[in-house]
Amino acid sequence: MFNLSANFIFDPLSIFFIFVILIVSSAAALYSHGYLKNAYTFPRKVFAWVLLLIFVCSMLLVVTGSNLLVFIIAWELMSLVSYFFVVFDFQYNRSIQAGMIYIVITHIGTAFLLAAFLMIYQAAHSFDFIALKDACHLLPMQTRNTIFLLLLIGFGTKAGIVPMHIWLPYAHPQAPSHISSIMSGVMIKTAIYGMIRFIFFILGITSPWWGILVLILAIISCLVGVIYALMEHDIKKLLAYHSVENIGIILLGVGLGMFFVSMNLPYLAVFALVAGLYHLINHAIFKGLLFLCAGSVCKATGTRNMEKMGGLIKRMPHTAVYFLIGAMAISALPPLNGFVSEWLTLQAFFLGALNTLGGTKVFLGICAAMLALTGGLAAACFVKAFGIIFLAQPRSQYAESAREVSWSMKAGMFILAALVIIFGLAAGSIVKLLIKVSAATLGVDGSALNLSAYNLTLNLQALMPGPVGKDSYLSLPYLAALLVILGAIFFVIYRLAKRKSLTYKTWDCGYYKVGSRNEYTATAFSKPFRIAFSFFLFPYHKTQKVRESFYHVKAFSYETHTTPVFKKYVYYPLLAWILKFARLLRRIQPGSIHLYLAYIFAVIILLIMFINKF
Repeated sequence: MFNLSANFIFDPLSIFFIFVILIVSSAAALYSHGYLKNAYTFPRKVFAWVLLLIFVCSMLLVVTGSNLLVFIIAWELMSLVSYFFVVFDFQYNRSIQAGMIYIVITHIGTAFLLAAFLMIYQAAHSFDFIALKDACHLLPMQTRNTIFLLLLIGFGTKAGIVPMHIWLPYAHPQAPSHISSIMSGVMIKTAIYGMIRFIFFILGITSPWWGILVLILAIISCLVGVIYALMEHDIKKLLAYHSVENIGIILLGVGLGMFFVSMNLPYLAVFALVAGLYHLINHAIFKGLLFLCAGSVCKATGTRNMEKMGGLIKRMPHTAVYFLIGAMAISALPPLNGFVSEWLTLQAFFLGALNTLGGTKVFLGICAAMLALTGGLAAACFVKAFGIIFLAQPRSQYAESAREVSWSMKAGMFILAALVIIFGLAAGSIVKLLIKVSAATLGVDGSALNLSAYNLTLNLQALMPGPVGKDSYLSLPYLAALLVILGAIFFVIYRLAKRKSLTYKTWDCGYYKVGSRNEYTATAFSKPFRIAFSFFLFPYHKTQKVRESFYHVKAFSYETHTTPVFKKYVYYPLLAWILKFARLLRRIQPGSIHLYLAYIFAVIILLIMFINKF
């Protein structure tokens, strides 16, 4: 460990998160030059760049602070600056509403963190992380369980774990798109850093149920996020819900690592944490890319509604290619980076099932199955997104008038698209570095995990006793080469077949005239999933007849919606209870100075009684 001072720490975990923050923020900063141009006045652009600099610095302070004071100050600064970005377009009511929801929810999470920090400080009487770690090892188990739950709620709120995710689909879409890429790609990952730093490193893991609880919340977040994303037609909200899903995938690796630590399986814990950290950086890259692409589309068309897009692949070819790369990565298609980290997570579950017994084996198998289901639903969602946005004919004047974005915006997208490919093909070398990070974090010798530079090979014999068969083997460069060769073969066949074919218009299924009104819509695409998950989504629809006269119906109006379950059944009742409680408290403020003096007198009497007691 190399310390610049007593207030900062630069161990492998901090350096890893510094790298994640800088690569996404650099691409977003380059992108912002074109994104802000002609959209805001010069003073507001300067203000945006200053806020961006403070935002990045605050996140760097969060992951490098070595005591509670530095951490909590940087954490609050990060939350405050991100709030200013959410309400940056303050002329719109939805921005103010999103900012209010975000600032309230994030400070509720901060309140839980402060409660946990105060409990730890009371035991250590120091703000230094090392002193806190030493003190936590002496705490009784019940106190440690309470601190764990407080940390999980506090950091889970910032990460967007279900059911604390309510702020995320409001805040991310309202921020400028380059900030959305940083908030989704980087900011919510600081909560994962906090979990690892304070739960793994400082608090210490002793109970298996900690990891099991995190795994259950992760699976719920995966499924809820991807299901709501499938129903969404606002491109930025769709991506925001996928952030909930991917935070769940990251926490599958982190939670599995927690479980393995409690079961005294250190090498499996290292491997599970590697899978979680790999997906963390992969998600930062491809989700940052997708939000930048969404910003380009929104800037070119002036709308976030996918139903008003279509045909953009001819008008915005560069953006279409970059979006397709990001969509393939988030759908876990080989040989891109998203496939590697999800494959590693599946391998971690399989290894855990091989090394456990009874109900735990079944539970880990169910988690692996849910991860596979999540990947399939994510692929379906991005088939919808890419097809509705970029293919077919333009559905509105917005799409017809769209043009490719400026060079700086394309450059920012190109950087992240290139990293998506690099982090997939160079998986062996990257995982070797992540093993060092995970092993240093857990205090384990990571040399038992043997990975070559090009072939991702897991040495199973080193991880568990007894015969386990052959090593698990995956060569992504060979897989990429095979895909390139197959693609070249199909291209040659296509060119040869095209010479002997006639060019004619697309078959229109017998329709008299095919236009944008005949196209498959996002609503139609998501209908089978809406029916399949109706037990959770509670869909409903509205129909209305538009009449020219009593006997002549000119048109039908049809709307379909899903019920926001968590908002309706969790947050609205909670808000109603809070307002009711506030109205009760209001009665103690009748405006009488005599009554207020009586309150003061009663408090003084209670304080005297309390002091005398102790």
